[in-house]
Amino acid sequence: MVTSTAALLLGAVLLVAQLQLVPSRPATPGAEPGQLELARRGATLQGEGQEGAAPNGSAQQLPQTIIIGVRKGGTRALLEMLSLHPDVAAAENEVHFFDWEEHYSQGLGWYLGQMPFSSPHQLTVEKTPAYFTSPKVPERVHSMNPGIRLLLILRDPSERVLSDYTQVFYNHVQKHKPYPSIEEFLVRDGRLNVGYKALNRSLYHVHLQNWLRFFPLRRIHIVDGDRLIRDPFPEIQKVERFLKLSPQINASNFYFNKTKGFYCLRDGGRDRCLHESKGRAHPQVDPRLLNKLHEYFHEPNKKFFELVGRTFDWH
Repeated sequence: MVTSTAALLLGAVLLVAQLQLVPSRPATPGAEPGQLELARRGATLQGEGQEGAAPNGSAQQLPQTIIIGVRKGGTRALLEMLSLHPDVAAAENEVHFFDWEEHYSQGLGWYLGQMPFSSPHQLTVEKTPAYFTSPKVPERVHSMNPGIRLLLILRDPSERVLSDYTQVFYNHVQKHKPYPSIEEFLVRDGRLNVGYKALNRSLYHVHLQNWLRFFPLRRIHIVDGDRLIRDPFPEIQKVERFLKLSPQINASNFYFNKTKGFYCLRDGGRDRCLHESKGRAHPQVDPRLLNKLHEYFHEPNKKFFELVGRTFDWH
């Protein structure tokens, strides 16, 4: 009789222990430990009153994927194309949580509040291109979730420099403010001005090495931004596979707009193109200066190719 009672008590204890191990939120099939921990942290923040669930059962979740850069590499196009997938919930604006101290000091609760409402099965994505070149960001992202998947979209470094300048130039034009020519930024005392910030942003191997201190290369998927412009569907297929999403985006979701000169999106019968600020013509640059730019990036590009174990069709 004593043995039988003891067995019943032991069974009850084991049952209670198992119930305590059940996660507070439904686990995504195939989810990795880092993703489960992220879900628990998000649920904890919501439980503390940071943000509540919506009536339809959706809730804000910390991102499981971040587009970290690069500036003028095609991050907006990548986010818009990825948003075609029904299992992706994307933050509309650049959040600048990890690189702006006034945001980071407010903690993960503030960050969670910037995320879109999503269903438990959806992947939350945010993009802030400045993350890639900000020294403090890799460690901060790793601290939030070491298992996060990172997307990095890159273009020919020389072309990216010209796009960088073009964006700032047009920002000044819209405000009716003067802005120096690109030659004034690129040349100092007859030589290439290596202190120009736009040049530094295109030294991809330098910035990626900082990320690789905290994340293995398998956690970072590099999207070929030049190919994404020319033929977006194959590049998006690779992103789907990296994020372990079911193949939902099709070639029919893209069509070439001859007027704009680049691909636009077709989603459920609704057509949309990127903002008119995208795809602006670059300034005319003296061919000799352009050659100097290509020569400057030759060795850094080789180092980058060696770092990632692949090549890109850059000058």
